[in-house]
Amino acid sequence: MKNYVDVLTGNHIINVGLICWFVAQALKIVYNFIRFRKIDLRLFFSSGSMPSSHSALVTGTATAVGIVAGWQSVEFGMAAVLASIVMYDASGVRRAVGEQAKILNFMMDNWDNLTPEMFKQDLKELIGHTPLEVATGAVLGIIIALIV
Repeated sequence: MKNYVDVLTGNHIINVGLICWFVAQALKIVYNFIRFRKIDLRLFFSSGSMPSSHSALVTGTATAVGIVAGWQSVEFGMAAVLASIVMYDASGVRRAVGEQAKILNFMMDNWDNLTPEMFKQDLKELIGHTPLEVATGAVLGIIIALIV
């Protein structure tokens, strides 16, 4: 009998990753509802927010590879390294892009009142993920991979 998860793509590892991404994206809607008492279905197709679907997907995939191929396998080693790179990128580079977007949006909204002194501060906004969002997504991915 075929595993119920294998019907998605026929590849157990990819299916685990897809399920992790789907659950993380759905949880963004739940998290937003709990936090703001508002349902925003657009969050399902957006990046950023809690939990990180990037982290959930890559840690779920890496965990599934470890379960299937073994924790000492080359495949798991590669999956774990790539997962680390993706999570670093999600919390670092993508966050910096978000910080720049905040400044640009401010500039567009206040074009007529801009002075050079207004921009002597560090950038603080994000479109990527905070370390907590990345860690939460990672834990979610591991848990789902262990269940599936």
